[in-house]
Amino acid sequence: MVDGRQAPRRPVLGQVAPEVVEILRQLMDQATDGSTHTVSYYFERVGPAVKKLKGPPVEMPSRATFYRLFNRLEAGRHTTGSARTRRSLANQPDGVFDQVTVCRPGELMEIDSTPFDVLVRLENGVVDRCELVGMVDVATRSITAAVLRPTTKSVDAALLLARSVTPAPMRPGWPEALRMEHSVLPYERLLSVDERLRHAAAVPLIIPETVVVDGGKAFLSKNFHAACNAFGTEVIHAPPRTPTHKPHIERTLGSAASLFAQFLTGYTGRSTEYRGRKVEDEPLFSLHQLQELLEQWISAKWQNRAHDSLRDPLAPGRTFSPNEKYAALVESAGFLPLALTAEDYLELLPARWQAINSYGIKINHRIYNCDELNDLRREKSGITERKNRWEVRHDPYDIRLVWLRNHRTGQWITVPWRLLSTTATPFGELAWGHTARDLREQGEPVTEDAIAEAVGDLLDRAASGPEEEAAPASPHGHGPNPRRLRRPSRRLRSRTTQSTRRTTRSPRSSR
Repeated sequence: MVDGRQAPRRPVLGQVAPEVVEILRQLMDQATDGSTHTVSYYFERVGPAVKKLKGPPVEMPSRATFYRLFNRLEAGRHTTGSARTRRSLANQPDGVFDQVTVCRPGELMEIDSTPFDVLVRLENGVVDRCELVGMVDVATRSITAAVLRPTTKSVDAALLLARSVTPAPMRPGWPEALRMEHSVLPYERLLSVDERLRHAAAVPLIIPETVVVDGGKAFLSKNFHAACNAFGTEVIHAPPRTPTHKPHIERTLGSAASLFAQFLTGYTGRSTEYRGRKVEDEPLFSLHQLQELLEQWISAKWQNRAHDSLRDPLAPGRTFSPNEKYAALVESAGFLPLALTAEDYLELLPARWQAINSYGIKINHRIYNCDELNDLRREKSGITERKNRWEVRHDPYDIRLVWLRNHRTGQWITVPWRLLSTTATPFGELAWGHTARDLREQGEPVTEDAIAEAVGDLLDRAASGPEEEAAPASPHGHGPNPRRLRRPSRRLRSRTTQSTRRTTRSPRSSR
């Protein structure tokens, strides 16, 4: 019959002294960015700290009482659990979660890069993981551009913008069902204002108005900001260690690993705990093959998959796919194409400032030359802040050509590589730098002809795979050893030596 609501209640933390609780909370706050410890670690740390307190003596609770206190304070903080989860929870904003409302495609987009959980065979023959750089539209959850690269550079982030405003082309061998004209996208209406969509895949063409990026070097570069200025795109930089400012791209890249990467050979899992045995012995894709598979998966699977965040507010049980959401928003927001010229693409490439010598332009032991440079050789550009050098644009993944800006006329000059006629295989800066390091380790002179011949042999071996007959056994006793690809073959060393000798004996004028 007694009303218990008026009776005194027992404190939530029991009879433990407030000083002990405060010390424990401070230690738990310090553990956010530290390694994970057990409960006994905190018990041994709190005891000496309590003895050092000034004033009246404070009683230290028993071990059992301390464990019960720790469990109450640790709830939802993962203090003794995963360090990654603990940091993620600490980064969550306090108070009520806010939601950004977008009404049209391209109003808000997010860019990020993350390691891709698949082993690939790179251009230099080395088996390694790559990085996935992607851009997602918040309004439609469409992946407008995604690129696989060994390492993310500023040119990759800049080219994502160009890919987003350029129709995704149909690749040879793709099913006809992946064409835009056979999808739910308003193909006829879009084609009437943009003829480029006639042979496009079923991926929306979205012009970014605002882009959210993190503090990665590729997104802080001048090249990326120059590309954004060319498109009139506003850049918002998320504060450090705050993935909640761009949660959509974080979740999208995680979905790409769970929905696509796990079906590929060479899948490693998200950590060593989830990695299988002898994954490197599986038949691995090259970077270009994997890029084509990724683009086909985006067009076939992701853009047609119902997304839980794309629901009709008046009928919450109805979910939309990214393509269906884009078709609905285009009806209300409209579509305005943005055609890029060849000069616009050159503005997205990284720039160097070089002198034009008598033999041409020299970049990383490579010489570029053509007849259009005759009037500019040994001349000053007139740009004093750049030491009177000339602006040169280059593609790190295709070193066959560079483009020089003629500051007198404002036109671009396409300058080919001097050995382009003898080395027709396109290869990138990564393969060139890898071979140059190998030659330096062997004590051979790093000349242009030597590197060109070495890279040609290296890419032949990378394309054909390891030689099973001559390949030594792996440490597990099965299959070729992938580490063999990191060492040049004897045939390559002999050919490189002969090439460097011929170059060394040639007169200075012929270099």
